Amino acid sequence: MRTVPLGTTGLDVPNIVLGVMRIGEMSDGEIRDLVATARDSGIDFFDHADIYGSDSFHQCERRFGEALALSSSERSAITLQTKAGIVKDGPYFDFSAEHLLRQVEGSLAALRTDYIDVLLLHRPDALVEPDEVARAFDELESAGKVRAFGVSNHTPRQIDLLARSVRQPLVANQLQLSIPHAAIIAQGVASNMPGTDQSTTVDGGGVLDYCRLHDITVQAWSPLQGANGPFLGSAAHPELNAVIDRLAAQYDVPAIAVATAWITRHPAGMQVVLGSTNRTRVADAALGSDLPLTRAEWYELFRAAGHDVP
Repeated sequence: MRTVPLGTTGLDVPNIVLGVMRIGEMSDGEIRDLVATARDSGIDFFDHADIYGSDSFHQCERRFGEALALSSSERSAITLQTKAGIVKDGPYFDFSAEHLLRQVEGSLAALRTDYIDVLLLHRPDALVEPDEVARAFDELESAGKVRAFGVSNHTPRQIDLLARSVRQPLVANQLQLSIPHAAIIAQGVASNMPGTDQSTTVDGGGVLDYCRLHDITVQAWSPLQGANGPFLGSAAHPELNAVIDRLAAQYDVPAIAVATAWITRHPAGMQVVLGSTNRTRVADAALGSDLPLTRAEWYELFRAAGHDVP
């Protein structure tokens, strides 16, 4: 498993992450087996959020904590990331210090841990008051409850606004990215191509390049999803799947490893956030961690997904 730097923390983390948003209804044994498969594949980074689960805040965090009941040594061997800021009622967003502090306390209790390695602000709050975020981050850091901070789905200007008040470095930005859903890459490729949808700036202006310039690790969520659902084997993506299948045979890996490798091949040093509870798919996807796709192969996949290359 290849590792990448986590922002400016000085930590090296696996470039494949296991997202556990779907474990709410799984048994203790099933959760333990899933985590064991991830660990055997080199994945020791687990992505949570307070809203994951069907019935209440912290359901998936609670199931993870109950099933694993981590000892202190087991806890120190993994990285736990969680997110806060989305309120299910509505829904709406709340980055007030009161809400963030309360939600982190709930996550700590649910996960049965004394600290969160990384806390992300889940989706941009239009009513954000950066000084409120700064107060929450300062309290959480000084109490040793959160060790690093980041954001999810934020534009460059939204990050700049937070950074004016927040003194901690923002070390990660979780963004949707897959071969067919690649606007954060495709827009830059189509620069200076007026009249094409691909050249339209949709993320506040080069969010991927911005993150690279500011040492913010991009975490790619929904890496196997296209506009109409999963793209692997989908009749909606015949050309893309033909290329994926050919490369999978060439490298002697499952197709899912090629889809993963398209992201890990990028020099930004991104992390791929898998959302699967299927142990075989997790192990197979992890094989893409260091698959040496050539430039020609990477761009062939990009074109086969329908993106323009001038």
